[in-house]
Amino acid sequence: MWTMDPITHYDELMAMPSPAPPHWAEPCTHQECSLHQLSPYIGKLKSSIAQDLILKYSKPGELVADMFCGSGTVPLEAARLGRRVFASDASIYAVTLTQGKLQAPMTSETALAELEDLLQCVDSLPMPDLRCVPRWVRAFFHPHTLKEALRFTEFLQRERQYFLLASMLGILHHQRPGFLSFPSSHLVPYLRSNKFPQADYPDLYAYRPLAPRLRAKVARALKRPPPQALVGFVEDIRQSSVEAVDLPNDIDCVITSPPYMNALDYGRDNRLRLWFLGEPYLASLDGARLDLGGYMSAIHALTQQLQEKVRPGGYCVFVVGERTTRKGDRFPSEVLTKIFAQHASALRLDHVISDIIPDVRRSRRHLAGVKRENILVFRKN
Repeated sequence: MWTMDPITHYDELMAMPSPAPPHWAEPCTHQECSLHQLSPYIGKLKSSIAQDLILKYSKPGELVADMFCGSGTVPLEAARLGRRVFASDASIYAVTLTQGKLQAPMTSETALAELEDLLQCVDSLPMPDLRCVPRWVRAFFHPHTLKEALRFTEFLQRERQYFLLASMLGILHHQRPGFLSFPSSHLVPYLRSNKFPQADYPDLYAYRPLAPRLRAKVARALKRPPPQALVGFVEDIRQSSVEAVDLPNDIDCVITSPPYMNALDYGRDNRLRLWFLGEPYLASLDGARLDLGGYMSAIHALTQQLQEKVRPGGYCVFVVGERTTRKGDRFPSEVLTKIFAQHASALRLDHVISDIIPDVRRSRRHLAGVKRENILVFRKN
């Protein structure tokens, strides 16, 4: 039970939070498992941070849950470290990417052999009719490249080949020749025809065959593979809003990062990949840009389940992007803590880690709204 007002307790912990380890600020791209780079995702957690949290708050064989799994950083690191994994997210792109990482073959040789078999299968299928494709999607691709990409996407979805599907999404758009689209940005899709006009760069607007680019992507994705197959550690991966998800019993550790409120546009910024996956309601996904009411509703629904389904002594770790205002409001960590106190009193705030977010970890440089993360660590009595 609480022995003091929860916000007073929060204030005391926030007055002297634990500092983030110095290595959290160091790059880890060239050391981490290369599956983390399977396909880009805005606002993703660094794998080195996820690894530290998993090692500190869980043990091998325990069940780690992430209900806002996003790019699958926590599930991948948890499985790689021998933990069982439950993951969910409202976004079909997030779930596809997480499935792809955890179902990846152990070697590039195995993956490339599977790819060749599937390419032969898909060659016998008819090409799609581009008249059914929105004009804004067609603007990104040479028509024959787009037909190949659409045909293979549909085939991989039907066959549930999530690793190859996520690999293809990872090369869907960029200005480099190894990607499928005309010159465009890598993370948020927009054409870069002003910087790379077709008259000056005709090669960048030519037909780009899918097969050689996908082979190269698969080889890159498995450059530093996990030491063991990960699929055996997966309890479940579901597409579900946090309000609707049914969590498993006896969770040992929750490590998750709720969407950064009013700071990231998950539907808009992933719109091309989402369209390829058949997501018809792109604008509705930016309900993930939760306002105060939506944020409170999501956390409230989650705490009611965590109260019952986290085992005694288990941890709930929330990585919360703080909103910065002119008044210096503490938000939304304070809101989350208050909801836990009201609806999950068995989960007490144990300590807080405060981390400054450098520009290299932002999807948009110098984003004024979110410059600090609070890692809130709750423990069940």
